[in-house]
This record gives sequence, structure tokens and C-alpha cells, in this order.
Amino acid sequence: MANSKRSVDPNDQPQGKDKFKSPIYWLAVGLGSGLAPKAPGTAGTLVAIPLYLLLNGLLLWQYMAIVLAGFIIGVWICEVAARQLGVHDDPSIVWDEIIGFLITMIAAPVGWLWIVIGFVLFRFFDIVKPWPIRTIDQRVTGGMGIMLDDVFAGIYALVCLQLLALFMGKTSFISSIL
Repeated sequence: MANSKRSVDPNDQPQGKDKFKSPIYWLAVGLGSGLAPKAPGTAGTLVAIPLYLLLNGLLLWQYMAIVLAGFIIGVWICEVAARQLGVHDDPSIVWDEIIGFLITMIAAPVGWLWIVIGFVLFRFFDIVKPWPIRTIDQRVTGGMGIMLDDVFAGIYALVCLQLLALFMGKTSFISSIL
């Protein structure tokens, strides 16, 4: 969710309503959640919750493989969507928030409380953008730039969530390896 609005090649953009016919655009905007008039990043993160619930029962390596694939595909999806919109990291592009939240929830303790805590932590780091997230957001362009700041926000939130779970004596990835 970069603050800069760099234009891209207008020849690569579908005209008018044609972008709504693109499946890549619909993935980038989180099945429409990124089109919310207020807080599209928060709306996009909300879309990640049912996806997380579907993936939650997988083995850790399977979950992480899907998140990694989502990141790799997301670089391309976000790049194409940015070209379609004519704006680098338009607020409606929320695929990065979806992957960032899924990173936050890697090996999280089970339960709605942990989903809510993960959601709040991820949104906090995505909005506040502590170092190096803000630097990445401002300097890395293209699909990689759109994705990376949310990946780092997800990693920060993941670490906080895991430490909180350890502190509270809940089973988490960290507590299972200690």
C-alpha cells in the first residue's frame, strides 16, 4: 500500500469496465473486498480469514508451501493488476494483505481469539510500517514491491503472535521447538 502513485504503461490497461472481466484483477482485489470505499486493506485481510480456516488443518509444510506459492503468484497478480489500474499499488489491490495475514497465522494456536489477535497485529504493522517495511514500501516497485511490505508486516505480526502464545503457555511453533 505504497503512498506513491506511479503510473504504468496505459497501453497495458483494459479500458473502463473491461478490467472487471479479468480474473487476475478479481484475485488482486480480493474477490472485490479491495473495492470497499473505506479501509480496503482491512476488508482484504478479512477475506483472508476464511482462507486461513480452510488451510488451518494442513500440515505445517503444506500450509507454508501454499503461502509461498501465493506469494510467488501474487507478485505477478499485483504487477498485472497495477498495470490494469494504471497505478502502482492502488489501495484496491489486496492480494498482498491476504498473503501477509496468512504469514501471520503460520503455526498459530487454534481458536478465534488467536485469529483476532493475528488480524490486529497484522493490520497494525501494515498500517504503521516500522523499519524496514516503510523503506521497502517506498523503494521497491512493481509486483514485488506491492507484496514485500505486507510480507514483512506478516513476519513482524507472526513473531509477536508466536511470542505471545509462548508467554501465555499456548502451543505454538516456537513452544514446540523449545
